[in-house]
Amino acid sequence: MKSLRFAVYSFVLLTAVAAFAASDSQQSFDNLKTLAGSWSGKGSEGQPIEVSYRAMSGGSALMSEIHGHGEDMITMFHMDGSRLLMTHYCGVGNQPRMTGTLSPDGKTVTFDFLDATNLSPTQPGHMERVVVTMIDANHHTEDWEFSAKDGQKHHELFDLQRKN
Repeated sequence: MKSLRFAVYSFVLLTAVAAFAASDSQQSFDNLKTLAGSWSGKGSEGQPIEVSYRAMSGGSALMSEIHGHGEDMITMFHMDGSRLLMTHYCGVGNQPRMTGTLSPDGKTVTFDFLDATNLSPTQPGHMERVVVTMIDANHHTEDWEFSAKDGQKHHELFDLQRKN
């Protein structure tokens, strides 16, 4: 009888944790969708940067386009069941996928490397982490971490203001 009660309590606890994680991921995605529009700002070295966000496919995907960083790049965000995923179509020719988690204050979504397509040893590396921090409705930052094949980490911070 004790083991049956333990099994029932465990099941209820695991179900509650899974439901919380799913709602957390959906909240992260909903927060990201508020970025829809055009943004401009500066990169880490003061270079101008333009980023646009657009909800697509009936709101089930969010596309980000980065302009002015040497090469234009696209990132797609979407839900995959109970988890938030992003795929970054990088200028180095690979496509890292990352899973997103929401900070306790609800203002930051951190994406960590999951896997990648077209990742080969001849490339200089891949994006490893992206942290999007929503300061207010008209200001956000994006901290991009590139993992070089020699193991070094390189950061690029975009400080962006809403254009429209």
